[in-house]
Amino acid sequence: MVSSEKKLIAVFGATGNQGAGVVRALKANGQFTVRALSRDPGKYKGVADEVVAADLERPETLAEALKDAHGVFLVTNFWQEGTDEIKQATAAIQAAKAAGVNHLIWSTLPNVEKISDGKFNVPQFTGKAKVDSIVKDAGFPSYTFVVPPAYYQNFSGPFGPQRQHDGSFGWVLPIDPTVRCFHMGDINELGNIVAGAFAHPQETGNGAYLPLVGDFLTFNDLLSALNQLGHKLSFTRVPREVYAGFFPEADALGETLAYYETYTYLGSGSHDHEIALANKVAGQTPTTFASWARDNFRHAAASPA
Repeated sequence: MVSSEKKLIAVFGATGNQGAGVVRALKANGQFTVRALSRDPGKYKGVADEVVAADLERPETLAEALKDAHGVFLVTNFWQEGTDEIKQATAAIQAAKAAGVNHLIWSTLPNVEKISDGKFNVPQFTGKAKVDSIVKDAGFPSYTFVVPPAYYQNFSGPFGPQRQHDGSFGWVLPIDPTVRCFHMGDINELGNIVAGAFAHPQETGNGAYLPLVGDFLTFNDLLSALNQLGHKLSFTRVPREVYAGFFPEADALGETLAYYETYTYLGSGSHDHEIALANKVAGQTPTTFASWARDNFRHAAASPA
């Protein structure tokens, strides 16, 4: 198949964790031409066929960025200062619809406000979930929702084990370590699901939810997997009100963990069918935490002081 016959997919956030993996997976799939969308195209170093300027804060940049696109992968970044995710996503959805895009895939998260009946406030989840209805109502011939997991990478980086008073390393968190509540995965593998969804619109394009889940664990499971690899890590449970005073974002993280413990990461109910469909279209089973950790887990104890 020559390049001109391949369907063009435009990828927002092409330099981020999710978007970069989507670009790689679409290229590896071989059925698509890939356009990376970036606020600073001159700095793009990825494998996309082309890179075009697009800024979700400047909707006037979007029409040209989405021209001739068959599909769009859309993700917004809650953690970017000043971001209004609903405003950004709405602008992109409207531009995609105006450009005649056939298949839009939105990277969403569970609606914690709805799941918990307002008990928990987790805006980085609920804000994305509120975009789902905007996608549904836009009238795309095909639309799909992918759901990223709790990143394995987060348990190795800034949220990884910290040095304790006795010099050892471990976690101090306000969560019951025996509760199975973490839907986890290697975020680099989300692209396999996205590429599979674009390749199989008849199975995914009717608003399917496709979560990436490589493992579903208790915190004790996570700890055991790491310690079996030779790490000597501990876990200490503390009351949430104590944890809230540890650092500026601790109260918000405590709220998120309390939601996980009560409803699980993906929310209450079974997600087996959604996970099975995600794995089917991806063409592979995601990497387990233990397997990922064997090759990738690092923390401060392993580094020179």
